Amino acid sequence: MIDSHAHLNDPAFADDLDEVVARAEAAGVKTIINVGYDLTSSRRAIALSERYPTLWAVVGLHPHDAKFWTEELWDTIIELASHPKVLAIGEAGLDYHYDNSPRDVQRAVFREQLALGRQLNMPVVIHSREAAKDTLEILGEYPDVPCLLHCYSGSLESARSYQQMGHYFSFGGPITFNNAHKLRDVVAGIPLERILLETDCPYLTPHPYRGKRNEPAHLPLVAQKLAEVHGCTLEDVVRQTEENTRAFFRLMDKEDS
Repeated sequence: MIDSHAHLNDPAFADDLDEVVARAEAAGVKTIINVGYDLTSSRRAIALSERYPTLWAVVGLHPHDAKFWTEELWDTIIELASHPKVLAIGEAGLDYHYDNSPRDVQRAVFREQLALGRQLNMPVVIHSREAAKDTLEILGEYPDVPCLLHCYSGSLESARSYQQMGHYFSFGGPITFNNAHKLRDVVAGIPLERILLETDCPYLTPHPYRGKRNEPAHLPLVAQKLAEVHGCTLEDVVRQTEENTRAFFRLMDKEDS
């Protein structure tokens, strides 16, 4: 299995990271993609990818911090993205739930990072919360940039629009929650060929561990629930999501280089 969206670069893992990585490997999670949300976490993701062979990195600025965007930051992200273990730009996007940055600034910085993906020929990892209309509109301006809707929580109608653009979706712990019937209905309507697995750890811990710190070793719980929703075997989910993740992030090209 591949955890397509983790934050082992988060301070929550500062004291026991070796054990966390070992537990992931023991659980069958052989590859972990750590996603940045600011410069510090992006640099940390790269440093961890150098320390652990099974870890990779994504670099960028979360919409919460869009207000801190500068021209110098553009240049810094380009520099970070040149590292051989960096796979994508992100997580970029829009968050209208917390509005930690003004919405017009979020939209401008979202476009900046999609333009970076286009310039660098890299995919972009998307965070979109309560901003489906603007997310769809902006992604439509960059049809040549492959995107991953991380921890997708939108409608099936929006999902079909994203699919027509060629984008992917990742799902984590929320699909296991007892009250997540609407989300599972959406997941059931998305082809398995477009789905990736994620934990978003240390957040969104799957049932039955809700309330505790999440970690990549919990990914099999997500995979099992996805198999139930799609009416297929766990082996089918593991095989297809690994294939999807390698295709989206172009992992085979990176591993061969």
